[in-house]
Amino acid sequence: MNRATLLVGALLVASTVIHSPAIHAQSPSPVSAIPLLAQEPELTDFDGMRPATEVASTMVRMDAFVQREPTDGAVPSQRTEVYLGYDNKQFYAVFLAFDSQPEQIRATLSSRENIDGDDSIELTIDTFNDQRTAYNFRVTPLGIQRDARWTEGRDMDVSWDAAWESDGELTDQGYMVKIAIPLSSIRFPKADIQTWRMQAGRFIPRASEESYWPQYSLIRGGRLNQAALVSGMENLEPGNNSQFIPYIFSRQAETLNLNAPGGPAMRNATELELGLDAKFVFQDAWVLDLTLNPDFSQVESDMPQVTVNERFEVLYPERRPFFIENADFFKPTDAQYLFTRRIVDPEVGMRFTGRQNGWGFGALLMNDEAPGQNRAATDPLRGEDARISVIRGFRDLGGQNRIGTLLIERQLGDGYNRLTGVDARFYPNDNWIFTAAAMNSTTTPVLGGKKISGLQRDILLERRGRTFTTHLHWVDTEADFVSQLGFQNRWYRSDTEGIHSFHSVNFYPRDSALTSWGPRLSASYQNDKSGTKLYSSVAPSLNLNFNTTRFSVNISDTAETLRPRDFAGLPATRVYDYSTAGAQIRDESLSSLTVDLQYRAGTALNLVPPRGQLPSVADTDRVDLSLLWRPTQQLRVDNTYLRTTLDTKTGISVFENEIIRSSWNYQFTREISLRFIAQYETTNAGPATRLTDNKNLNFDVLLRYVINPLSAFYAGFNTNSRNFEIIDTPDGRELVPSNNLTTDGEQFFVKFSYLFQR
Repeated sequence: MNRATLLVGALLVASTVIHSPAIHAQSPSPVSAIPLLAQEPELTDFDGMRPATEVASTMVRMDAFVQREPTDGAVPSQRTEVYLGYDNKQFYAVFLAFDSQPEQIRATLSSRENIDGDDSIELTIDTFNDQRTAYNFRVTPLGIQRDARWTEGRDMDVSWDAAWESDGELTDQGYMVKIAIPLSSIRFPKADIQTWRMQAGRFIPRASEESYWPQYSLIRGGRLNQAALVSGMENLEPGNNSQFIPYIFSRQAETLNLNAPGGPAMRNATELELGLDAKFVFQDAWVLDLTLNPDFSQVESDMPQVTVNERFEVLYPERRPFFIENADFFKPTDAQYLFTRRIVDPEVGMRFTGRQNGWGFGALLMNDEAPGQNRAATDPLRGEDARISVIRGFRDLGGQNRIGTLLIERQLGDGYNRLTGVDARFYPNDNWIFTAAAMNSTTTPVLGGKKISGLQRDILLERRGRTFTTHLHWVDTEADFVSQLGFQNRWYRSDTEGIHSFHSVNFYPRDSALTSWGPRLSASYQNDKSGTKLYSSVAPSLNLNFNTTRFSVNISDTAETLRPRDFAGLPATRVYDYSTAGAQIRDESLSSLTVDLQYRAGTALNLVPPRGQLPSVADTDRVDLSLLWRPTQQLRVDNTYLRTTLDTKTGISVFENEIIRSSWNYQFTREISLRFIAQYETTNAGPATRLTDNKNLNFDVLLRYVINPLSAFYAGFNTNSRNFEIIDTPDGRELVPSNNLTTDGEQFFVKFSYLFQR
């Protein structure tokens, strides 16, 4: 029996001994009814950091905030009051964030969403009172917004955007923030009197402090089950039952055409696109979204990731607006059954989602023109669109329990790939979460062939608590399971079965600079269906958390198996053992600088040996460094440096890969900003690899005027260069490597969109 299996078994037994007893959820009693306001409140109504007018005095006050970090259950170091109210168009919250050291408050004038490192407050609202999903609105002392969607059992999804108002003001006693959320920007059930779950939070980065009303304890799992019930809001209507967002996009580009007559050549192109997104709301809770030539132009570049010597695809998150909204509706588990970046060039689309009386339904229909593009005239798929259909249904069973079903289908020509399955999520008590899914795929080849089908089973058992946390995830995938629209990483690949897990224990010293510390163990094992071990890993670590500094050390021991089908030329199955040791530190003690440094060294599997040679274990080291620098209130500089090296055991270089990225954003006002990004990536290939030297240099300049996420103007310029040159030969033009950088594409673009509501 392998080490990983033994450790996982031991930890399962240990968890029954060392974990604290579960505290069962107690539904909080409703607070005083949220009052109907005669007029919209303003920050001037709270002059002197107190209710100073009649409208301010009408609002209900909440002030019983409790720390979650660094000391769960403690009294916050600073006092916070939040005042709530509503009218027939908006929901309002005014925060009074008192501070005994107002000069230490961190507040910069940044672009929307980029508020890391600043003081902030937030409001989380579960409008359906189902303890599963919620809207999250966060604001800095200067009124800069960040919105997100919270889904229980997952991380906060900051890609969601909505149109809402915020204002902020620094004072000699702290700061004040106003939030105004249009009822047309959120969804809620149709009822005479609304009952929502609500939570308010405050974040003080100089003390690494989080506090919440009501208490959001680490002892209990879940978030929305700890939120307060608020009621009293009568006869609410969305206000706007439809909205329209037309957009115009114009681009002048010069790009490298590899298929030009006579060989590669640069080509100029002018592009003008008009598009429209439309939304219609029915019975307050059902939403129909339509899109024509959707606005999928991307003005934000992806963050850099190391892709050299990676065996599995690297995940880049979705950024396109139509796919981002309500994405959690079609994602019942952590598995990426629908990875929408697989839909490359859609033309028209429809999405219908809603919930009522414990039932939920969603549908997504869309085409993708990409598969039929750039094909030869004789290709039967030339000009063909892929047709995509997604249907989701679920039933809430009380508490946070749910069962559901999911169908995903992609059709191209006469072929199709169809996934159908069921899923469930149960909360036995406040600490434990159980999720399960079974998905069956049926695939018919596009140009004829044998139809195949396969099953994938996915079970997750997780415990969350202040002292002990455990995560056990088992995935079993048959050989003929195919997910053309999914993201299938190591753990979801076909013909495998495996478990990956982590387990951590946390301790909280009293009267110490060390706020918490504890060990963590990650353990994984995977085999194929014939019983051959494919992968096992054991990785213990130790985490130390101070007031504004986090430090950890870790080691890992891995065994990975390659079969002949995994690497061309491999004569027989071979096992490779490699290991690393590393450390990480994150420091936020300076208000103007956040440092995150990781270092790892040891051995790794070399998957890019010279042609004709086999993979081997090689020496490696890797540095990941990020610096967030805020030298002035209006300037923000994000720097990233990634360096990875691989050398043979005899000291011969395989490769050195470096990525340097620097993003400079100057915020003139809350709406207007100018951003410049420079990114340089180089791969220096050594004698012991099949790789070739590669260099890439990219510059982005972007001027933004953002009224809200749906109404904005962008003007940008982008240029990209690589190490190549085009030479003339007797057979035509050829693309050959070069030591010099040559521009392979540049563009100037303008984009404008505007939100109309009625």
